[in-house]
Amino acid sequence: MTLIKSISGIRGTIGGPTGEGLTPVDACKFAAAYGTWIKNASENNKPKIVIGRDARLSGKMISELVINTLIGLGIDVIDLGLSTTPTVEIAVPMEKADGGIIITASHNPKQWNALKLLNSSGEFISDKEGKLILATAEKQDFNFAEVDDLGTVIKDESYLEKHIQAVLDLPLVNAALIKQANFSIAIDAVNSTGGIFIPRLLEALGVNTIHKLYCEPNGHFPHNPEPLPENLTEIAKTIKEKNADLGIVVDPDVDRLAFVCEDGTMFGEEYTLVAVADYVLSKTPGNTVSNLSSTISLREVTEKYNNCSYQAAAVGEVNVVKKMKETNAVIGGEGNGGIIYPSSHYGRDALVGIGLFLTHLAEKNISSSALRASYPNYHISKNKIELSPEMDVDQILTQIQNDYKSFEIDTTDGVKIYFGSEWAHLRKSNTEPIIRIYSESSSEEKANKIAFDIMDKIKALA
Repeated sequence: MTLIKSISGIRGTIGGPTGEGLTPVDACKFAAAYGTWIKNASENNKPKIVIGRDARLSGKMISELVINTLIGLGIDVIDLGLSTTPTVEIAVPMEKADGGIIITASHNPKQWNALKLLNSSGEFISDKEGKLILATAEKQDFNFAEVDDLGTVIKDESYLEKHIQAVLDLPLVNAALIKQANFSIAIDAVNSTGGIFIPRLLEALGVNTIHKLYCEPNGHFPHNPEPLPENLTEIAKTIKEKNADLGIVVDPDVDRLAFVCEDGTMFGEEYTLVAVADYVLSKTPGNTVSNLSSTISLREVTEKYNNCSYQAAAVGEVNVVKKMKETNAVIGGEGNGGIIYPSSHYGRDALVGIGLFLTHLAEKNISSSALRASYPNYHISKNKIELSPEMDVDQILTQIQNDYKSFEIDTTDGVKIYFGSEWAHLRKSNTEPIIRIYSESSSEEKANKIAFDIMDKIKALA
């Protein structure tokens, strides 16, 4: 069993002994710690928190535990029910709430769940705030409300339409142009809430031909829910069988977005942000940001526009958002298919990404594979090594750094090694017990070789 406590939230596998997984006791403890932090930070006598969840099997159980814990603290709850991470993010400021919790383990398999924690702006809490919440949980420093002061619950299912309307209202999303393009689109929503939200969004954008694959929100993921090429073979086959123009893939909480081209080839989740940024910069020039593990293509696309610059941030949405605010970026995100568009909100949002991408594709009036071919053709090799309890990760990263000390190295977040125009980035994951090893080069073979050479070194050290 696994329980990971980080700035990305409280994430763990369901079941097992208390403190070793995300058990009901652990869910209540961390919900109480977060609720206590909200009460201390809020100026309201009766704070308000927005809750939503993805469709994974444990979601209803964990959600009810969290909601009732918050009620016990004297906090009012707005329950969105089956929702998405970006939907909860936009609901928090719209409701003038003091915070929000999304019950989701994002791309993790079905045995995982998590509490993603938001501040009053609907953005992820900071590292400092996260540490304070963890300390409160450790001390169990909670003061529950007396019976007359208990919180209340209001169920609100209106945010599906509110979120879609927010996308339609964006000046750079052109529903009329998308409708005119008469797209045929296939969807893989891994039987989570994307199966509710994405078809409804496409209909609102004027897409009449939708081929649904795994759009029943029953939590039974038909394949590994991370939108990587090896998990997308079935939608690629469906696209070719149905002669679709595009495939859209989202993860269980709909904050990551990947596309599959009309010929069944992968557009590449790294290039989701590249394409959307290209479109946004063509209309509203400005700065861009992505994390250190993302493709250098974004930098190249950014710099083709006058007076536009690119900056890299440490991995993690909260770090990317911080850098975007510092640089006044007009678009940013992560190479895992995460689009952050400040004109909407500071959070990864697949719905916003779809609206912008389809407008871009319709305006270009070319195939999705031709659009992909218009961008620099780099290849990223994404690998990971599972950690065992006896592994000293910090020591391993230090040793790797020493082994490559003759090269340019960035230690902002883990160890990133530059080999001229190629690079490798090693870091301990915030969300899984693994070391991620990403590398990029001009060919898949070269990128794999860089990664595999470093992985061999790590295995030898371990």
